[in-house]
Amino acid sequence: METNTKVKIFTCRATRYLAEKIAQAYGSELGKSNVFTFADGEFQTCYEDNVRGADVFIVQSTFPPADNLFELLMMVDAAKRASARKIIAVIPYFGCARQDRKDKPRVPITSKLVANLLTASGVSRVITIDLHADQIQGFFEMPVDHLYASSIFVPFLKELNIEDLMFASPDTGGTRRANMYAKTFGTGFAICYKQRSKPNVVDRMELIGDVAGKNVILVDDILDTGNTLIKAADLILANGAKSVRGMISHPVLSGNAIDRIEQSNMEELIVSDTIPLSRPSKKIRQLSTATLLAEAIKRVENNESISSLYSDYK
Repeated sequence: METNTKVKIFTCRATRYLAEKIAQAYGSELGKSNVFTFADGEFQTCYEDNVRGADVFIVQSTFPPADNLFELLMMVDAAKRASARKIIAVIPYFGCARQDRKDKPRVPITSKLVANLLTASGVSRVITIDLHADQIQGFFEMPVDHLYASSIFVPFLKELNIEDLMFASPDTGGTRRANMYAKTFGTGFAICYKQRSKPNVVDRMELIGDVAGKNVILVDDILDTGNTLIKAADLILANGAKSVRGMISHPVLSGNAIDRIEQSNMEELIVSDTIPLSRPSKKIRQLSTATLLAEAIKRVENNESISSLYSDYK
């Protein structure tokens, strides 16, 4: 398929490592842009390529710091003022997605706020992977192409051909995800029920399901501190599992999370590259989303179905 010469792929600083691979998989060069930083830390984005009349795809995951989101908004605004025809935000990891509801009084719904900011800046479409909650799509008054990391994880697992395979969720919120993998592979699944006193702190965890003699894969969308995943792995091993692997869409891996993973009883952690790793680890295997995102860009540009990219793995 010939690529459209009016498509231009750009990136912000935090996701250049991935945008370069996306552009290569798409069959084009990454657009040229620059960021000027003032003495006080303020910065200004600038396109060095002409974007007039072009469909501009801007790649940026919005993990902390907030500068990453703000830089994306600035790139969108600059493209709009430079007369781009369409502006599509490619957000492999959509930050603040865990703040999708009011779970206590007097708190914001930040994921809705981010959706509003993207709309106000001039974004006409969003492409993203594994939102923390599907209903976040409803926060946008524009099309959202919600891709699934299972599109890259399932083929990889089939190549591994693990015997006595079973899937598990480290919490009840991920039950649907674990069930999807179990149905795809024709296996059972287990659930770890956890109780928290505050964010990132697990007070108690119980296992629902029989994992004895199984090689278990714990699946989740976000891995932050690693505490929940490691506790779940220990609980599953204590209940007779032969081995435990983790499989996570977005490796946030805050603080010394990588050290904790390396010291854990898990065989390995399989993640995507929606967020860069702070350092390599022999226990962490990172799979690329570049081909998936490049194909999504082609299909958006050619008005083709996106759902066929993941319909077998959802």
